[in-house]
Amino acid sequence: MAELSTIDIIGGGPGGLLSAILARRAFPSARVTVHEAAARGVTWGFGVVFSTQALDFLQADEPETHALITPRMERWQNMVLNHPDGPVTLDGIGFAAIGRLELLTILAARAEEVGVDLRFGAEVDPSSLRADLIIGADGLNSRTRTEANAPSLTHMSNRFAWFGTPRPFDTLTQTFLRHPKGALNAHHYRYAPNMSTFIVELEEEAFAAHGLAEMDETESATYCATLFAEVLEGAPLLTNRSIWRQFPKLWCETWTSANTALIGDAVHTAHFSIGSGTRLAMEDAIALIAAIKAAPNVMDGLTSYQATRPPIARKIVTGANTSAQWYESFSTHIEQPPLDFAMSYITRSGRVPPEKLRALSPEFMAQYEAAQCPTS
Repeated sequence: MAELSTIDIIGGGPGGLLSAILARRAFPSARVTVHEAAARGVTWGFGVVFSTQALDFLQADEPETHALITPRMERWQNMVLNHPDGPVTLDGIGFAAIGRLELLTILAARAEEVGVDLRFGAEVDPSSLRADLIIGADGLNSRTRTEANAPSLTHMSNRFAWFGTPRPFDTLTQTFLRHPKGALNAHHYRYAPNMSTFIVELEEEAFAAHGLAEMDETESATYCATLFAEVLEGAPLLTNRSIWRQFPKLWCETWTSANTALIGDAVHTAHFSIGSGTRLAMEDAIALIAAIKAAPNVMDGLTSYQATRPPIARKIVTGANTSAQWYESFSTHIEQPPLDFAMSYITRSGRVPPEKLRALSPEFMAQYEAAQCPTS
């Protein structure tokens, strides 16, 4: 088993905090420090969504933290697609969600409970650290990532912005709107009894036609709330760094360099349409600490992490990129009848064969197949 006396973690998101918790348990005599540039209690965005079983991995590796998080989550068993010509329910497509700030608060408290030194408002230069192990969990704009990690970064063409709303939705819902200036899509789900995330997305031409580039956050929120007024039932859209962005597709071929390892969005991104970004970061943390704990020294542990973790993550990232590609032309998909549109949507990542779909969503599949073969 590797022996470590100091571990520095750059970034206090879910992956960074979980890696700190796991490191303290694996190496109880080590000093574990998390350096987070933001102040305590400050984060961007609103809710974090997981598939229903997505936190099972956490129960196996950190049951105490799992027990703290799961009672705070909102859960539902079905998903709804609001097609312009009528809604379709996808039964069995369950999810769970929690506020991002609440998740971070739980993880920070747990980290301090096990003896992690949390330093908020502390932006550090990774090259100045002299720890036995350095973990870069500092997100897309990572200062820990270098050219040695062989990063590849491109962007999707669609524009999107994350809003919140005090309108709690029953399920994870997607609402698609036709509009003379270009179609819009909203991904929305509740993450607290009285709050929901509301992500608005447009294709590139529609974004320009709607004039959103010329609007500030408040103007964008008001404009989008007006367009989605029916599904929002008149509720407003709230902002929190709700700027219009294009989704970044990041992948690093090399996840380690010297005594440094990258996790989460610092090393890869996964499109929000499959809800796996936070899960991947947390699973990276688990894999990294487990690899180092099982190795005779840090360098062998990092070699093991590099060999075993990227191939697993790559499958999910590839599925996310395929899913994202479907959204790049959602305005054409919504011209299909609702049931055909729903089938196109649910099979967009190429990872759900018909037999699996029949077991997963029997009611939807029965409805879809009956529509394909109507009785005479």
